[in-house]
Amino acid sequence: MIREELLYQINDLFQVDNHKGLLRLVRNTPSNDLADALASADDDFQIKLLRTLPVSPRALLFSHLGADLQDTLLVVMTLEEVTELFTHMPSDDRVDIYNRMPQGRRVKVMQGMAKREREDILKMASYAEGTTGAMTTSDYVSISMGISVRDALQQVRLQAPNKETIYTIYVVNEQRKLEGTLSLRDLIMADEADIIDNIMLTEVVYAKAEWPREQTANLISRYDLLAIPVTNGANRLIGIVTVDDAMDVSEEEATEDFHKGGGTMAMKNISMKEASVNLLYKKRVFWLVLLVFGNIFSGAGIAHFEETILAYVALVFFLPLLIDSGGNAGAQSSTLMVRALATGDVILKDWFSMLGREFAVALLLGLTMGLAVATLGIFRGGYEIAFVVSLSMVAIVIVGSVIGMSLPFILSRFKLDPAAASAPLITTIADGVGVIIFFSIAVMMLDMPADM
Repeated sequence: MIREELLYQINDLFQVDNHKGLLRLVRNTPSNDLADALASADDDFQIKLLRTLPVSPRALLFSHLGADLQDTLLVVMTLEEVTELFTHMPSDDRVDIYNRMPQGRRVKVMQGMAKREREDILKMASYAEGTTGAMTTSDYVSISMGISVRDALQQVRLQAPNKETIYTIYVVNEQRKLEGTLSLRDLIMADEADIIDNIMLTEVVYAKAEWPREQTANLISRYDLLAIPVTNGANRLIGIVTVDDAMDVSEEEATEDFHKGGGTMAMKNISMKEASVNLLYKKRVFWLVLLVFGNIFSGAGIAHFEETILAYVALVFFLPLLIDSGGNAGAQSSTLMVRALATGDVILKDWFSMLGREFAVALLLGLTMGLAVATLGIFRGGYEIAFVVSLSMVAIVIVGSVIGMSLPFILSRFKLDPAAASAPLITTIADGVGVIIFFSIAVMMLDMPADM
């Protein structure tokens, strides 16, 4: 259902004061679609719809809204409304909102909540942004070791109504240390007189609260998990990370890397349709200005070989072709390596082995491209120029590829984001190096002195 049609139906139900029909429509519409439609409505419509809905669907809808819209709506909501939302929202979503709220509002909201809810929020909010602990939810089902299947089923029934997922059950000891897991299917199929310890899986894939969230998302993807348990420094179970949250993380990281790869600052949770001119300017200006000064290096190289250029003007024709080829080869290598590092396919110690392989690939690429440009070189300047251009092409492609492959490793070694080895940065470096390689080979092959 398109957003305009959905808003139209909601407005019609408002007009006839059909609250039952409105609730039925909301319950039968995916929350993401409803949130998307609500984001395009005016402020009065948004707050009216939220206040019309019962608290549970209201909290679910609110959790799917964008961060900016959530913050806007929270300003016009009463303290009682915010407290009620916090009580019924998924724990990981409300912690994100809590971390963005002003300190004074935080205190007032927490005062209206039950002690257990307050402790849960404060515990989750204590983890640094970007860590696994910060996106952990406490909406999971856990049971104790040593109990019977019959007792375990009873515990699950009591906990299930308020939990985000019940398909995997976590078994803990008296200190709440994770001892095993159990699927709901296995629990239902087991003999009621059997003991949980006999049917649970003890080899558990888990994450640590202090891990980067990308590492946990990769684990969920690797093992095809619906959720992964998270433990703290004392190995106590603190919550789970669900597959939908892991997918959000993967999407955010891919978007951030894509932005950096294009030579812009990362733009998290920002719609291009809603981004201001000032924001887009600030996100793009840094790299562009920095690379302007980087290109001075290329200009200086050209000036240094001015006498060679005057003697063989035909060389100028091939300059853009050669340095662009080096930049393109380097950008390819960098993109492949950034992705491999991000997914864990390669690690820092793999650099040397990858270097040899990249050199071999770059040599083959350079020879192919050198042969392709040789004919053009003969046509434009004769056999001497063709030889210079072909040899330069091989050397420039090799050097550009090696630089492009190595830069992500270097940045990772110094704890920097390898995605910063963006295509514009690689191209700028390869341009400067390519100019020097091309004209240095020309000076040697054509027996011309460089302009000193």
